Amino acid sequence: MNKSEVIKLLKENQNDRGIKNWAKMENTAGLKSFGIGLTQLRKLAKQVGRNRELSLELWETDIYDAKTIALLIDDPKQITKAQAEKQVNELGAGLLAHVFSSCDATLAKSPVAFDLANEWLETDHDLKRRSAYGLLYELSKNKRNKALTDDYFVDVIEKINDKIFNMEETPTMRCAMGGALMGIGKRNKLLNERAIKVAKAVGPIDFNEDGGKCEPFDVLKHLTSDALKKKFAK
Repeated sequence: MNKSEVIKLLKENQNDRGIKNWAKMENTAGLKSFGIGLTQLRKLAKQVGRNRELSLELWETDIYDAKTIALLIDDPKQITKAQAEKQVNELGAGLLAHVFSSCDATLAKSPVAFDLANEWLETDHDLKRRSAYGLLYELSKNKRNKALTDDYFVDVIEKINDKIFNMEETPTMRCAMGGALMGIGKRNKLLNERAIKVAKAVGPIDFNEDGGKCEPFDVLKHLTSDALKKKFAK
């Protein structure tokens, strides 16, 4: 597919309800949208297929759905730090930040993901730090990278513990921290126990900044599921 064909595909799958909801949002960074939900966009991305050049072209559009597709079809082996730095500074709409670093997007699968997570974790740049937590959630699933040791993740848990109780952190940022904590705590029994201690203390995270009605993010519930209890009882 080329860019025009992808835009046509998005138009064919536009969601009128989603378009109306998009129009009500404040943090859209001037982007247009066909109102397509992330689940559907991920299906469309699979239909488009991995395509590095197309990804870069779609990223330069002013369409949220096209930018999302771009993040999902890029070739992780070719993603550079320079590209990631450019894109994180162009995220604009908060919704893109989640897809950029998580949601099975390609950045987390790239060779630069680990270094970026560590660098961005220490910055004051909100979208970079939020993306760092998203990358850590994805990296917590990686059992092949030898740098991702228990000691490394224990250190990350301690850093989250130092930050997550600070009420000056936005609900969105605290939710991102909670996501990383959840992923790390699912990795093994030791990390599960460490993560549970923090999750118990912080409680459910209310991330409804705009008056939304979503249920608070209960990290502890995810870390104490029957499936995990069974897994770590072995």
